Amino acid sequence: MNAPHLPKVAGIDSTVPPPAHTVAPAPQVQGVPAAPAVMIQDRLAGWVSDLTTLHELTERLGRTATLDEALHELLRAGAALVGARRGLLVLEPSDGLGPDTTIGLGLARADLGHIETVPRGATSFGRLLDAPPAQPGTQTEIVDADLLADDGLDPRHRDVATRLGYAASYALPLNTEAAGRVGAAVWLYDEPAAPVERQRHLIGLYTRHAAEHLARLIELDRARTTEATLREELLPSRLPRVAGVQLAARHRTSARGGGDWFDALPLPDAALGLAVGSVTGSGPSAVAAMGRLRASLRAYAVMEGEDPVAVLSDLELLLRLTEPARSATALFAFCEPALRKIVLAGAGHSPPLVIGERRTEFVETSLSAPLGMLACWEAPSVEIQPEPGETVLLYTDGLLHRTGDPMDRAFARLHAAAAGVPKSVRDDPDALVDHVLRTVLPDGLDAVESDEDVVLLAARFE
Repeated sequence: MNAPHLPKVAGIDSTVPPPAHTVAPAPQVQGVPAAPAVMIQDRLAGWVSDLTTLHELTERLGRTATLDEALHELLRAGAALVGARRGLLVLEPSDGLGPDTTIGLGLARADLGHIETVPRGATSFGRLLDAPPAQPGTQTEIVDADLLADDGLDPRHRDVATRLGYAASYALPLNTEAAGRVGAAVWLYDEPAAPVERQRHLIGLYTRHAAEHLARLIELDRARTTEATLREELLPSRLPRVAGVQLAARHRTSARGGGDWFDALPLPDAALGLAVGSVTGSGPSAVAAMGRLRASLRAYAVMEGEDPVAVLSDLELLLRLTEPARSATALFAFCEPALRKIVLAGAGHSPPLVIGERRTEFVETSLSAPLGMLACWEAPSVEIQPEPGETVLLYTDGLLHRTGDPMDRAFARLHAAAAGVPKSVRDDPDALVDHVLRTVLPDGLDAVESDEDVVLLAARFE
């Protein structure tokens, strides 16, 4: 038997296909009533078709990993279920904590702007969002089968509907038992129309499931936003201005939130401290550990910054005493811009890169263990003297790991990117780090979600 197609509404065919595994229904002889078995069989076929469609749409929604993907998928699936071509979804959690957004299906940004000029109380989504909370298990719907024939329609709403060419709408709230109302969805018809009872039943079941999925993604989005804000607040909001040196930095966070960091702080006698590092682990605990480590290094740098080995030794002792289960890599450089002199020490960290017109080379630093790995950390410092116009680039291992190459090839790729910096941008550290980042991580690899943080800190000496 053949499952029935979703009916046309306002001249629009449903985009949800019927199951392909059914067969045609038994033909009915004219003038002879259908046998009860055939009627039951056809009804069962319809139920199976509806359940199959609902299952496919909810599975598709469940595969969405971000809030934006889920919102667009809900609008598309809902339009298919109610036989509409366009719609909009207003995300507005009732707890007032956001995120608040409006997205459209078949509506341009300017179209949404026109709709937003309609008084909120005159829109179906506004009435749903501002209504008192519904009883658990109930779902209020607003059906406007012929908007333009409604004498009580708000004049502005009439103008917008005429301009955008819709004549009817069907709206549903997006409610959850735990989180309450998270938003409302409205589907628009080009002609006077309304979904039939079967369609309304299906869209009701679908939106109840979708609202729960959205509520989970909202919580995840809030957690990510809070973590990202915390991470950014723990890093320098701006780089200091120190005579004789220009600074630039880039920071790309991982999907789970890692512990890579950088710092640049003015020190007594016109000196400058530069640091990069990485804390093991990911998530909020790694971010918090990164903040504590960076703050501690700042204090040690002020007290004994001219001796980078002492700074890292103090940091290692603090890490071992306060967080014995965690390790970290770090590099600290004491710079005297007036003399173009740098003294640096590293603990398990990648060597800096000197980039200039006549040379591009890694600084040879001694091998040393990360902080927290040995009973007592110690490594000799290294002194370098950049030439005028040369840039010293500090970075974390995430830059190399994101390439997906073995480490030797990743180092070669970084060196080639630095050596290939165009002459026109060598005097601009911001342009230089952008060029290195795009070259080492092409095709948006620096922006995609990854398990690795990326930090670059460049200092160009005049």
